[in-house]
Amino acid sequence: MEFPFGTSVYRLRAEAKVDPYDPDSTIPADWDHPDVLEIPNAFIAQSSTSMTKAESREQALEAKSLFCDGAFDIRKGDRIRNGPPGAPTYTIDGIPPAADTNPFTGWSPPREIPLNRYVG
Repeated sequence: MEFPFGTSVYRLRAEAKVDPYDPDSTIPADWDHPDVLEIPNAFIAQSSTSMTKAESREQALEAKSLFCDGAFDIRKGDRIRNGPPGAPTYTIDGIPPAADTNPFTGWSPPREIPLNRYVG
């Protein structure tokens, strides 16, 4: 499926670092130098917003959905930036839906991936 007026969004993934206590394993912690993947012809749509109040702070949750080609490598914990550096960045808190593939044609429909952004 093509989105005639889709834009590019960017998937950010923390680079894995070698665990200093166990050189055979890695820890995904380096958000200073994330791996960036352009996702062309995608769009982000508004889903909902809500306010959370506590005695010491007020926070807003903005929920959106990313619609993109099913073939892109997107995982839980990734971040999605809606434009160039400095643009709003959303997190993928849950497990993204699988990229289904038609067994007869090989076609994969676009995926809808829930995104969240917390402000405050």
